[in-house]
Amino acid sequence: MAANRRKFLARLEELGIASVTVEHEPVFTVEQSRSLRETIPGAHTKNLFLTDRDGRVALVVAKDDTRVDIKSVASRLGFGRLSFGSPELLGTMLGVTPGSVTPFALINDAHARLRVVVDEALLAFAEVNCHPLENTATTRLATEDLLRFIRACGHEPLVIPVS
Repeated sequence: MAANRRKFLARLEELGIASVTVEHEPVFTVEQSRSLRETIPGAHTKNLFLTDRDGRVALVVAKDDTRVDIKSVASRLGFGRLSFGSPELLGTMLGVTPGSVTPFALINDAHARLRVVVDEALLAFAEVNCHPLENTATTRLATEDLLRFIRACGHEPLVIPVS
């Protein structure tokens, strides 16, 4: 069974990762979440769940206003042409729905089946914000702790410029 927000937050606590979660109205797009920048400090993210024709899957974590060069990301990963993964595949692999894609959902990828790409530009920020498995809240933590969480989920993030 996929982890929910409660299990995710408990995992952060187990890892000794401090975080702050803020409740808000559901947001489904970066555009809808722009107002959160004024009230929640730190870098805000957009997260792209992508797949190629061979079934290889990637999660790209970038600053919310970054224009991601998907062709370049595919090339760096050695993948074919990338497109957005289906809602069904997203649910199966990460246990979340569209609009709630987050690196925190890696808690549900126990077999480390996908590649994780983190935009190098995020490392310039002390803190980063992502959804805690649902789009009705935002969780802020230290950027280094995000990388530590990703590694604790069995993934070694590829940190590269994605724009």
